[in-house]
Amino acid sequence: MVPGGDGDGRTTTRGRAGGVDVATATQNAEARGESLDQVLDRNLAELLQELRVAITGVQVLFAFLLGLAFTQRFTELDGFQLTVYTVTLLASALATVALIAPVAFHRLVFRRRRKAVLVVVGDRLLLVGLALLVLAISSGVLLVLDVALGRGPGVVAGVGVLLVGTATWYGLPLWARRADTAHRPGPPDDGVRPAD
Repeated sequence: MVPGGDGDGRTTTRGRAGGVDVATATQNAEARGESLDQVLDRNLAELLQELRVAITGVQVLFAFLLGLAFTQRFTELDGFQLTVYTVTLLASALATVALIAPVAFHRLVFRRRRKAVLVVVGDRLLLVGLALLVLAISSGVLLVLDVALGRGPGVVAGVGVLLVGTATWYGLPLWARRADTAHRPGPPDDGVRPAD
């Protein structure tokens, strides 16, 4: 049986189930004094908290962008600015979809013993949503500063935000994970990870 499900308590310790390395998840659960159900419940709670933080930011940006098209100055944007606006709007819309998708996924698999799959799919969608969000934020900065200060400062600031966002949201965690793996053999922190 898949580890956990929605509290059925039945587990297996061999292979992969729904993108979860069951042996690693079992080993991690035992090391933490938890059952597999408890690990999945904790992972889901942490994932939902992270989604709450991310969705707030993308909703504010998306609302701003939707309203921007109806302002008087919008008609003054040149071709480059309209392109940047379009990229920013689409990145925000797609980030919104990706960050809300785990809710729909949960609703459709609720009480079907698919919590492990929900955690894996939610994790992947959160990563995609964050990538789209950093693109939307950096292109939004590019658009606003291009209008306010000119093309040069807008491009520099937009690229700077993209680099800092990518470094802090992806580079730093990947570096920490790699450094941790090199110094500590054994299962990853949560035992629930996407299939390779």
